[in-house]
Amino acid sequence: MRKLFQYNWTVRNEWLAICEKLSREELTKSRTGGMESILRTLFHIIDVEISWARAILGKADVLHAESDYASIQDLRKLSEQYREDVIQAVSGKGTDLVKPGWMDQTFHKDDILRHILAHEIHHMGQLSVWAREIGIEPVSANVISRQQ
Repeated sequence: MRKLFQYNWTVRNEWLAICEKLSREELTKSRTGGMESILRTLFHIIDVEISWARAILGKADVLHAESDYASIQDLRKLSEQYREDVIQAVSGKGTDLVKPGWMDQTFHKDDILRHILAHEIHHMGQLSVWAREIGIEPVSANVISRQQ
């Protein structure tokens, strides 16, 4: 599973690099699907990963104010700030059964990790559609020939 997380982080970093070149207007423009803008969707991807990883580790959720992350550079910092928590969660730290503080349900850690992976891949697909709409070549989704 670690390889798929590394894949997601590589693809995320490539998207962040592309999005750094976009205007604030393009990043925040209201769009159909996802979290309705490129910036909000990237924030959501990162925030969800952090929340679930910290739940696996038995740590309190950190509620990030979306308004505090108004640039791609801010999102890049947020993504890296909690990377160690995610690495620990993926590496087998934490409990097998997880009850996140924001839900009444309990989930198996492996199901949560698969959810995090699928969630990011889903939203990256949305970014790909939006990129094509504005004339930008999307990041490749290829797993096999990607250098890790």
